[in-house]
Amino acid sequence: MGDMRARTSAGLVLARDVRLALKRRTAVVALESAVITHGLPYPTNLDLARDMEAAVREEGATPATIALIDGRIRVGLPDEELALLAQSDSNVKLGRRDLASAAIRKSNGGTTVGATVYIAARAGITVFATGGIGGVHREGAHDISADLEALATTPMIVVCAGAKAILDLPATLEVLETLSVPVVGYRTDEFPAFYSRESGLNVGLRLESPVEVADYWAAHRALGLESAVLVANPIDQAESISRLEMDPILNRASREALRHGARGKALTPFLLGRIAELSKGRSIKANLALLLNNAHLAAQIATAIARRDKGRERQR
Repeated sequence: MGDMRARTSAGLVLARDVRLALKRRTAVVALESAVITHGLPYPTNLDLARDMEAAVREEGATPATIALIDGRIRVGLPDEELALLAQSDSNVKLGRRDLASAAIRKSNGGTTVGATVYIAARAGITVFATGGIGGVHREGAHDISADLEALATTPMIVVCAGAKAILDLPATLEVLETLSVPVVGYRTDEFPAFYSRESGLNVGLRLESPVEVADYWAAHRALGLESAVLVANPIDQAESISRLEMDPILNRASREALRHGARGKALTPFLLGRIAELSKGRSIKANLALLLNNAHLAAQIATAIARRDKGRERQR
């Protein structure tokens, strides 16, 4: 595959289509891989990875799924490497702090939100689609995802369906405010709660179109602001699960996690597994739907930014 890849000066390995898109300043969307390696079972995870890349391409952008293969950071994966990640049971879940150790051990692994935005920014990508960001866990106020610091220190548009529903959403929003990370509602005044469209929590700003998001991003960067912009995109109504139905499920899963002593990296998989069982699989269906929804919107935003930038270049 030597003719299909080129190593950048940043120590990343870019797929040829990603490298060319960045060189031509056309739209590129980063995609995480922890959802493939640790979020969903095989073959659902592989189908999702392929579907998310297809959704990005449908909107005229180039997908760049980010992962580690043999300890090397890949920005854009061929289908055989997606399949490798999806089928392996030896993958490592990688935050930013884990990247160097994974590199020297030549590990295969999926990158979290925090690691993905870091790598994407180094590659020159500015738009990233994910499901939900990490945040403050209900089970312990000191259990705070490294995603939040990454969002505070990395300029990136992050399209998500809010924070993961298993989290303490009010506390997570408070930390985002403290870290000066703007939270934008896409066609909503309310922060979405992942599986549910509603949370009862307000966002700081509502925007109605990809072009408005692109304009906001330009203003954000023109001011020299170095944080990410969180674009909260509610799950489609047809696939959403109401808070009235989800809250008892989330509360029960949280109690069981405490009872079983699930903590650290084991906590999120435990919670998601129990939520899937208690919701009779509806949570997985909703998760897949919101991920695809976010991939479409992220690609639309990336395309709007590329058009805006090219239009400004022609005016010079």
